[in-house]
Amino acid sequence: METCVTMKVSLVLQPIMTDFDTGIRIREKARDLFMQFGLRSVSMDDIATGLGMSKKTIYQYYADKDELIVAVIHEEIQQTQTTCEKDRQQSSNAVHELFLAMEMVVEMFSAMNPSLLFDMQKYHPRAFLQFQKHKNDYVYGMIRENILRGIKEELFRPEIHVDIMSRYRLETMMLPFHPDFHSKLKFNLAEVEEEFMVHFLFGMASPKGYKLIQKYQQERKNLITHGKN
Repeated sequence: METCVTMKVSLVLQPIMTDFDTGIRIREKARDLFMQFGLRSVSMDDIATGLGMSKKTIYQYYADKDELIVAVIHEEIQQTQTTCEKDRQQSSNAVHELFLAMEMVVEMFSAMNPSLLFDMQKYHPRAFLQFQKHKNDYVYGMIRENILRGIKEELFRPEIHVDIMSRYRLETMMLPFHPDFHSKLKFNLAEVEEEFMVHFLFGMASPKGYKLIQKYQQERKNLITHGKN
C-alpha cells in the first residue's frame, strides 16, 4: 500500500518538477542572451531557437517578452542580494567587503551589454521600476552601511558625509551605462566599474585604510596574474 501511494505521489509531482525546470531553462537562456545583446535586440524567436523549443512553449510560462524580462530581472536581483549578504558576512573589514563586491561586479559586467539598462528604461518600465527599487533601497543601504563600517573600523576618514558619498557611489555605478559615456570609451563595463570603485575607495581612505587598499590590490593583481599563467 505504501509503495502504491509513493508511486502516485511521484507521478503527480513529476510534471510539476518538469514544468519548474523548463521555466528556469527559459529564464536562464533569456538572461544569457539579454546580457550579451541587450533587451531590444533579442526576440522571443531568438530565445526559442537558443533553447531548441517553440515560442508556443515559452508562452506557456511567460505571457510575453515583458513578463519574461521582469522574471529575469527579479531573479538577477535576488542573486545579487544573496551574494552581497554573503560578502558582508565573510569580509574581514569594510575594505575587504568592497573588494569582494568588486569581484562580483567585474564578473557580472564582463558579459553585460551596455545598452541593457537603457533598453529596460525605455521599453520595459515594469522591469526598470523593479531595478530602480533595488538600486535606491537595497544597494544604497549596502553602500551606506559599508561606509559607516569603514569609519568605525578607522579605515575611512571620519569627516566623510555618509549620505552624500553613498549617493555619489550609487550614481557612479550607473554612469558607464549612459550611452554618451560608454560610446566614447574603448573599455568594457567591468574595467570602468573597477576603476570607479578603486577611485572611490582611495577617496574615502584614512592612512590605515590606504595601506589596506594597496594590500588587497596587490593580492588581487597576484591572483589575476597567476590565473593567466
